[in-house]
Amino acid sequence: MSVGAELLAELKHRAVCCIDEAKAKLHSLSKDIWSCPELAYDERKSHDTLVAFFRQEDGWKVDSHFKLDTAFRASWGAAGGSEPGDVVNVGFLCEYDALPTIGHACGHNLIAEVGAAAALGLKAVVENSSSSLPVRPQVTVLGTPAEEDGGGKVDMLREGAFEGLDVVFMAHPSKEDAAYLPCVAEQDVTIKYNGNASHASAYPWEGINALDAAVLCYNNLSVLRQQMKPDWRVHGIIKHGGVKPNIIPAYTELEYYLRTPSRSELPVLKAKAEMCFRSAAVATGCEVEIQFARNKYDNMLRNATLEGLYERNGKALGMDFTVDEDVLKNESGSTDFGNVTFVVPGIHPYFYIGSNALNHTEEYTDAAGDDRAQFYTLRTAKALVMTALDVLLRPELLQRVKQEFTEAKLPTDDARQATKHAVITKNIILHYTSLTCDPTNMLRTEC
Repeated sequence: MSVGAELLAELKHRAVCCIDEAKAKLHSLSKDIWSCPELAYDERKSHDTLVAFFRQEDGWKVDSHFKLDTAFRASWGAAGGSEPGDVVNVGFLCEYDALPTIGHACGHNLIAEVGAAAALGLKAVVENSSSSLPVRPQVTVLGTPAEEDGGGKVDMLREGAFEGLDVVFMAHPSKEDAAYLPCVAEQDVTIKYNGNASHASAYPWEGINALDAAVLCYNNLSVLRQQMKPDWRVHGIIKHGGVKPNIIPAYTELEYYLRTPSRSELPVLKAKAEMCFRSAAVATGCEVEIQFARNKYDNMLRNATLEGLYERNGKALGMDFTVDEDVLKNESGSTDFGNVTFVVPGIHPYFYIGSNALNHTEEYTDAAGDDRAQFYTLRTAKALVMTALDVLLRPELLQRVKQEFTEAKLPTDDARQATKHAVITKNIILHYTSLTCDPTNMLRTEC
């Protein structure tokens, strides 16, 4: 093993030990957030808990209301490196908003814990090893509110919150370990129909039925599905359908989510859906108001180099990554982290938390607050910090990460080829690792 490889292995071991040593306060942090679920843009207690956590840790500079009222930034930087400008800024993201009525059914308390744990682990090892590193490391934690509704990361991107980051990490609870799962582009839309109320039996001809418009809108979209691409999704609800059967509804409201595999396809689906909304108004004589959400969620750009490193480190820690093709190819959810991947290279792996419950259920809320989730949560943080150390100590890997990021943003046909090449490279990395080293010996796990 070369001197560089020995140093990397030693730093990974020390980072793992540091996270283990902090497990009690990290568990307390997660439990505090889980115990007080708060909705998008109103995560005040969770925000304050995280800000207090980093202010109690030595060396962190904390901006308590960074760009948004319930966002924050905690940053730390060290000297060192071969050149004055060789700064590599590694970002970790914390989410902490919950879902209405069912609390932390998406496990965002664990996302916050992973981000905090990985940041503590990385800072602890690099601050005492700066003279041995080829770069000057900087560690940044961003608290990003409103993932479940609104898109806080999109707001923060618009305000420049991600400027200066070289690579960014976060991880999401699931019911399996996966270095990557496809996330699709998405935008919310609210449709409001206004008609005229009238007695539904005595003089219905005097009314303009807004419920008819809503039903036509719903049916129009259902008919549209025949001409939709198989991987497009349109799903929604009627939020307000009237007041009483003997009153012709003067007002109705629907809410829909529109999803496509790539952000470039979303405007096409939006235009088709909008024709469905407007034609229902024309047919019934209603007025229509269409409100597309301010922020849309982009699909996620893959970075197979980071995925390969994360998977290698995860396997060294005992992770069993899913090989189920139905899971790996299921384009289902959306996240505002997708928007981040168009600005900064990063990964958003998924991690098992000791339960087979499905996200967005009451059972998953219980699992996210269960003590059994702690082992898996901290193991994920360890895999992230080990991946960050790979990038910091091997500049050629960071260069590959950035090159792949640049290629992924090329026009679609070129990007597909670049992604295909990158995935092949990831598989080569994993295969080479399996031939040259035993994952169980890559890392000393005793502290």
